[in-house]
Amino acid sequence: MKTATPATARAINDRLVLDLLLERGPLTAPQLREFTGLSRPTVSDLIERLRDGGLIEVAGECGENRRGPNARLFGIVAGRAHVAGVDVRRTAVNVTVADITGRTVGSAVRDIPGSGGGSAPPGSGGTPGLSALIGSAVAEAAAGRVLDTVVLGAPGLVDPRHGDLVAPNDVPGWEPGLLQTVRRDLGVPVTMENEVNLAAVTEHRTGAATGRDDFVLLWLDDGLGSALVLDGRVRRGASGGAGEVGILRTAGGSLCDLVVADVLRDLGRDDAAGRIAACAFALVAILDPGLVVLGGSIGREGGDDLAELVEGRLRDLSPAPTEVRASTVEGNAVLQGAVLTALDLTRDRIFG
Repeated sequence: MKTATPATARAINDRLVLDLLLERGPLTAPQLREFTGLSRPTVSDLIERLRDGGLIEVAGECGENRRGPNARLFGIVAGRAHVAGVDVRRTAVNVTVADITGRTVGSAVRDIPGSGGGSAPPGSGGTPGLSALIGSAVAEAAAGRVLDTVVLGAPGLVDPRHGDLVAPNDVPGWEPGLLQTVRRDLGVPVTMENEVNLAAVTEHRTGAATGRDDFVLLWLDDGLGSALVLDGRVRRGASGGAGEVGILRTAGGSLCDLVVADVLRDLGRDDAAGRIAACAFALVAILDPGLVVLGGSIGREGGDDLAELVEGRLRDLSPAPTEVRASTVEGNAVLQGAVLTALDLTRDRIFG
């Protein structure tokens, strides 16, 4: 059995404290010793090392009548790095910029021409290309801040081997090589991820799947998407197509055509629940995730009542006990997942 070298032990302790400060906010040296179990000399050296590295700073004092070194509160240097999350949908580009603590510092939106059918798509008729729209939105949200990482969410299968779309999507103005163009224009690392996978990241961290290592997210909107989280990790498959049940065909057509939002809204609630349960069953029968989360506009609108109906229908189809919950994420789950993923990448690079 190998033992950790002093350098490795320092790196582990540093990351332990940095993650603790991200989770709890500024803490004193005695509090750091209490929460980590590290000795006084170790914490003292660690604080000095992290301050010299520009990662933490004195953020105030603890207690109205206390003074001295033990009263100092140490917190993450929020401006040490900034990240951007980008959600590219069929109608608009949404951007959020956050500092390394996760606090939002800027946002921007750009409508995509041609999404409503009344104007030319980006890059045609003299209009700016989609990459230019993305760059413009990112620049506005960043407001002059240097970005460390950008994560871009988009519809379609994203091949985990090279990080680009397997096939073109239906976003107006999307062209082959767009990812490379965005990377060149922004001049920072840009990672692309499937939009529903990013929504699943948010659901896992802050939504209905918090505390669950295994679940399936069904994204019920203008199409049918799904994401798989197993052992706490998003599973993409060999080419990014893991869990895409929408392409399965039945006598009535593809599952995607049977559960698009406009179709479900025209059905009675029981019939809609039956169709959604049939989609979930295709995944539950193989994966046995124990939890299905209903996201997208239909999942949010249906809420707990729809989730309960789907769970009952699923119980009739599968012997595997499966809980069904409506999404509890407030706001844009895809955009939030993009920011969370960008923060993970940046913190691993900077914090070690």
